[in-house]
Amino acid sequence: MKKREYQVCTNCVMDTTDSKIQFDSRGYCDHCNNFYNNILPNWHPDEKGAHELEMIVEKIKQDGENKQHDCLIGLSGGVDSSYIAYLAKEKLGLRPLIFCVDTGWNLDVANKNIKRIVDNLQLDMYTEVEDWEEMKDLQLAYFKSQVPYQDTPQDHAIFAALYNYAANNGFKYVLTGANYSTECVREPNEWVHVNDIRQIKDIHRTFGERPLIKFPLCGMFKYRLYYRYIKGMKIIQPLNLISYKKEDAIKELHDRFGWERYKNKHFECIFTRFYEGYWLPKKFGFDKRRAHFSSLILTGQLEREEALEILKHPPYPVEEAMQDMEFIATKLGITKAEFEEMMKGENKTYRDYKSEMFWIELAINLAKLVGIEKRNFR
Repeated sequence: MKKREYQVCTNCVMDTTDSKIQFDSRGYCDHCNNFYNNILPNWHPDEKGAHELEMIVEKIKQDGENKQHDCLIGLSGGVDSSYIAYLAKEKLGLRPLIFCVDTGWNLDVANKNIKRIVDNLQLDMYTEVEDWEEMKDLQLAYFKSQVPYQDTPQDHAIFAALYNYAANNGFKYVLTGANYSTECVREPNEWVHVNDIRQIKDIHRTFGERPLIKFPLCGMFKYRLYYRYIKGMKIIQPLNLISYKKEDAIKELHDRFGWERYKNKHFECIFTRFYEGYWLPKKFGFDKRRAHFSSLILTGQLEREEALEILKHPPYPVEEAMQDMEFIATKLGITKAEFEEMMKGENKTYRDYKSEMFWIELAINLAKLVGIEKRNFR
């Protein structure tokens, strides 16, 4: 098959490392056109959104009356989750329980940011510590599988633990930091595979060495159907209903709490820093900053020329990446040489393992049809 000629969008910085990207006659990609045609007309970070948020908050307060907490918020120490905790308690007057997941990889700066938010706002916090031996075994299985999306075990543990806890403890409302302002361009599925229980189990069955007994699991149908319609749990995204700008939020968090910023999105975790900053671009040629920067370009928070200039440089210094590699290898119980040998292996995709992609694509297409999902998915 003839190799596709390299092309980068003339409006954002998404390029043909997204193998299914399409361009119009102006050179605009389909991520941009989807933003202008589907997201922007239905996104209201204005008076309409403020009114909707006011109604939601009032309902949360009513349903949470006489309860110790009226909602649950997952906090990682990153800017979005930190801001949603601040917004909920101080600006909206809610009584959230903060939920943290310890997967064994957080940097000190993330833990300090969490403590700053929780202590200053006098919030109650519950931390779920995942079984390290199971986490380690699953993460090592993913490296052996040679797929790009090495953060799946950790992402899934955080996501599943949050929603399972909410459902099992009677929380009707879960507030998340998901937002169009910084995430309107979704990373292609070949870069970051979706929440796929069948694939997690297949990769672990193929390469894992110990059973997953304590590791939290929660598939798309469980949280979208069972938790929503049987348990009555609602997932709220308040940042879509206010004017939310990343740099403004960082400044406000810093001024109010002494919150510390990270070099890149999701770099509050050493594992994610290495995966996004070295494993993906070095082994597969995928740079997630393209999606992150494109979201900021489309929402007027970053100039395209500035993004292109930043992309000329690696996400973080190679020397630091090598130190992270050695740390990660040692923590996973292998040598750096063994890790480097894995990086030389044949690249794989989700198609090389069992998956639920037929049902996931069907569910997402239905969600797009009824207006629940508006971002590109492929």
